[in-house]
Amino acid sequence: MRENRLRSLWASGQAVVNGWLAIPNSFSAETMAHQGWDSLTVDLQHGVVDYQAMVTMLQAISTTPTVPVVRVPWLEPGILMKTLDAGAYGVICPMVNTREDAQKLVAWTHYAPRGTRSFGPVRALLYGGADYAEHANDTIVTFAMIETRQALDNLDDILSVEGLDAIYIGPSDLSLALGCKPTFDDVDPLAAQAIDHILERAKAHGLRAGIHNGRPDVARARIAKGFDFVTVSSDARLMAAGAQELLARMRATQAPEAPSGY
Repeated sequence: MRENRLRSLWASGQAVVNGWLAIPNSFSAETMAHQGWDSLTVDLQHGVVDYQAMVTMLQAISTTPTVPVVRVPWLEPGILMKTLDAGAYGVICPMVNTREDAQKLVAWTHYAPRGTRSFGPVRALLYGGADYAEHANDTIVTFAMIETRQALDNLDDILSVEGLDAIYIGPSDLSLALGCKPTFDDVDPLAAQAIDHILERAKAHGLRAGIHNGRPDVARARIAKGFDFVTVSSDARLMAAGAQELLARMRATQAPEAPSGY
């Protein structure tokens, strides 16, 4: 079976630099994949990507060594299984709030006897290889998002679920849940304290820890703290930022308008 470079990078002591895909287009996904990201996550939860667009985006990512990851819309068995069947090598599940939620996530992403995932890896066989079924349980990476006050209250119960590989922090939702302003990077002190606590407990349980970031300096600082998986910006944000920078330079060099006539 094709290796999962997330696991290989972690085993070598490296953090994964993850890109984020919000544009439902295979060409933009392919362009992003050719830039050298360790992994790219197709976002089905927020934005405008649907399942069919996701499949073409996974196909585009497969033209490179970049690892295909998908954030599913919700904790629901159908979409988790179909996402894996389409060839995702990692899944990020939002709003995992209890031990029971985490147990369901693990069950629905693993084949028996370790779970209840139904067998039908249609495209996953093409991506992963003919021996996909034999190795999928140990290859796929399952992330539970920790982003609510309830999840904080149940944190150790969630992290102790066998088969869970990693957690992923959504700083904006976590900030909202704590009564703070929603932001990726310059979080309020209460949210910053919660992020540090989640990271510490994840490490204590032997899990990998990921987090969403807007700026590379913040992502680098979080790697230094111990995060193993950092998302930086997104395709849509990068496109907008690049266009804004170009236009600012163009407008700055335009000659001022001539004064009106007499």
